[in-house]
Amino acid sequence: MDNRAEVREFLTSRRAKVTPDEVGLPAGSNRRVQGLRRSEVAALAGVSVEYYTKLERGGISGASPEVLSALARALRLDDAERAHLFDLAHAASPVARPPRRRSHRSWTPHPSLQWALDAVTAGPAFVRNGRMDLLAGNLLARAFYSPVYEMPGTPPNLAKFVFLDERAPDFHPDWEAFAEVTVAILRTEAGRDPHNKDLHDLIGELSTRSTDFRRRWGQHDVRHHGTGFKTFRHPVVGEMTLAFEGLEMAAEPGLTLTIYSAEPGSPSAERMQVLSSWAASEYGSVTSRVRR
Repeated sequence: MDNRAEVREFLTSRRAKVTPDEVGLPAGSNRRVQGLRRSEVAALAGVSVEYYTKLERGGISGASPEVLSALARALRLDDAERAHLFDLAHAASPVARPPRRRSHRSWTPHPSLQWALDAVTAGPAFVRNGRMDLLAGNLLARAFYSPVYEMPGTPPNLAKFVFLDERAPDFHPDWEAFAEVTVAILRTEAGRDPHNKDLHDLIGELSTRSTDFRRRWGQHDVRHHGTGFKTFRHPVVGEMTLAFEGLEMAAEPGLTLTIYSAEPGSPSAERMQVLSSWAASEYGSVTSRVRR
């Protein structure tokens, strides 16, 4: 990843999103730029125009946490964007070391992790990495994401399904929102783990094969994706609205444990029970959930 280009494009795109009115500046009638001018961002951050220009051109190495925080405030960055800015600055440091992330090719779930996943019986529970590979899951996760597991390639990948599988818009009724979240997750991970070759390969493949992905990737949006609700249309049981909780795994940096659950007594809960019965008949007893 070209860190200087990433910094330049991220700061430029964030500056373009902030209007003068939002920060208490007069809009004027002769604006030639979308959003704020560089001089306005510099003034809001308390740095010289020359120094901000250097930062926006990618020269972020050596920027202090105080300057980065001031810049985040000036550009009205949310928590995810602020963290991404710090990640980019860390990656630009000459003494920064790549984070230790295991390749999806070499990682296998510890038996105790699989036991924990199998103990979740009311909803899908699965482990994914930053490039959205499904690495482990319980029986309901295998049944729930059956279209993803049916795609060629190992391990199953949620991002590839969203952008490269013609069934994705039906499985995700709000496909546009899912597409935006998917790209934002990958963009966030790219800033956090800039030396991850597997991630770069995935981004290159999606950029080559999907114009939708390529357009969204160029927007440089990032986000934290830990909790909320999603609606799915499963090919066997139909539409379900599910709550999700994503938990970072302390013992496995870079991996996330996600659990889906339906509101008790709701139609979605009834359909989840039907899915559980279908899973038992389709896949049998509790066994390994991830196709090797």
